[in-house]
Amino acid sequence: MKEITHDDGRVELDSTEVLAGSPLWNADLSPVPIAERTWRTWDYAALWISMAHCIPTYMLAASLIAAGMSWTQALFTILLGNLIVLAPILLNSHAGTKYGIPFPVLARASYGTIGANLPALLRAVVACGWFGINAWIGGQALHFFFRALAPRWHNLLGEVGGTTTTTWISFLLFWGLNIFVVFRGMDLLRRVERWAAPFVLIMAAGLVVWALNAAGGLGAIVERGGKLGTFDAFFPVFVPALTAMVGFWSTLSLNMPDFTRYGRSQREQAVGQAIALPTTMTLFAAMGVLVTSATVIVYGKEIWDPMELVARFDNKLVVAIAAFTVVVATLSVNIAANVVSPANDFANAFPRHIDFKRGGLLTGLFGILMQPWRLLADPSGYIFNWLLAYSGALGSIAGVMIIDYWVIKRRVLSLPDLYDPNGRYRYSAGWNWPAVIATVIGAGVAIIGRWVPAMSPVYDYAWFVGFGLAAALYYLLSPRRAAPSHHA
Repeated sequence: MKEITHDDGRVELDSTEVLAGSPLWNADLSPVPIAERTWRTWDYAALWISMAHCIPTYMLAASLIAAGMSWTQALFTILLGNLIVLAPILLNSHAGTKYGIPFPVLARASYGTIGANLPALLRAVVACGWFGINAWIGGQALHFFFRALAPRWHNLLGEVGGTTTTTWISFLLFWGLNIFVVFRGMDLLRRVERWAAPFVLIMAAGLVVWALNAAGGLGAIVERGGKLGTFDAFFPVFVPALTAMVGFWSTLSLNMPDFTRYGRSQREQAVGQAIALPTTMTLFAAMGVLVTSATVIVYGKEIWDPMELVARFDNKLVVAIAAFTVVVATLSVNIAANVVSPANDFANAFPRHIDFKRGGLLTGLFGILMQPWRLLADPSGYIFNWLLAYSGALGSIAGVMIIDYWVIKRRVLSLPDLYDPNGRYRYSAGWNWPAVIATVIGAGVAIIGRWVPAMSPVYDYAWFVGFGLAAALYYLLSPRRAAPSHHA
C-alpha cells in the first residue's frame, strides 16, 4: 500500500483494500480518492451560505439587541467574531483536502488512535445539542406551517408537558425529515444546500422589507440607539458576546475536514469559505438586527424569536411561506453542521459497528434527550450558558490540533498509519498524553468560571483561554517526532 502525492500536494492511497481489515477503518472513514474529490468553490460557499442563513444566526444577532447593544455594536461584534473563527476553520481544513480524511481520523494524528475519541466524542455531544436546537426550531416552524393551513391544528390534540401535542408531533416530523436526508447521503445534502441558500436569502429579504415598512423606514431603526452607550457599559457585554460569536462556529472549526476532504483543491475550499462565512453571517445577522430593532418600534419590545414574530401576522399565506422558509433553512444547516460530524465521530469510536447512517441516527436520538426547548428558553441562556460553556472545551481541542499539524508535524502525515492500530500514531497504548493533558487543562481553566465566581472573568474569554493555553501546553509537552518521508 503506497501513498501517491499529486502535483497539487493532495495525497491518496493506491489501494484501500489492506485498510479494510483494520479495526480503525470503515468505508465512511476511508480516505476519499482523488477522483471523488469534486467539491468546488461554489459548493463551499453554498455550504456556508446555507449554514449561516439559519434561525440560530438570526436569534444570535437579535439576542445582542435584547442584551442592550445598538445595531452597530451588534454587527461589529458578529463580524469580528467570524473573522477570528475563520482562521482555525481554514487551518484545520487543509488536512482534509490534502489527505481526504474526516475530522476524527485527523484527530488520531494528534491524540492517538484511541485518544482521538476524546475530541471526537466531545464534538459529537455539542453537535447533538445543536441538532436538538435546530430540530426544535424546525419543528416549531412546521407547526406554524400546519397551523396556517389548518387553524384548528394548534389545539387539536390537547397538551403534553405544557406544550401542545401537535407541537411535539411537528417536532418529531421535522426530526424524521432530517434522518431521511442523512440516510440518502452526502450527494443529496449537496443538492439541498445549493438551492436552499438563495431561497432562504430571498425570503429573509422579504422580512426586512416588512420591518422597514412597519417601522417607518430605515431611519427610525438606525436612530434607535442601544443601552450600552459608554465603553464601561459596553465592554462587559462585548467580551462574552464576542466569545459566543467564536463559539458559534467553533464546532465547524474542528470538523471542516469532514467537508474539505471532498475538495478539488486547497485554493477552492479556502476561497469559498473565506468569502462566504464572514460576509454571509454579517449580512444575515444584519437582517436579524434590523427586524428585531423594528419590533421594538412596532410592538414595544424586542421579539428575538422569528417564529413568534411571524405568528403575529394576520395573512395566513405569509405565515405559511415564512414557516416553510424556516423549515428549509433549518433543515439545510442541521444536516450539514450537526449531523455529518457526529455521525463520523460515533463511527470513529466504533468503526466495525457504526457507519455514517447509524451515527446520524444516534445524533438524532441524543439530540432529543438533551431537551433543546430548555436551551432556547431565553436569549441570555442561549449566549451565556450554552455557547460559552462549550467554546472553552472546543477551543482547547482546536489549539492542540493546529499546533500538532502545522508546527509539530509540519503538515506531513502518514495515511496508512492513521488506520493502523500499531502504527506511528499509536503513541502510548493508543493515547498521546501531551495532547490529552493540554486539552483537559485548557478546557478546565476556560470553563471553571461557570461555577467559581472568582474565575468568571476568565470564563468570559472561554474559547480564547482554552485555545491559547492548550496550544502552548501541547507545544511545550510534545517531543519533536520525525515526520514521514514525503513532503507538504
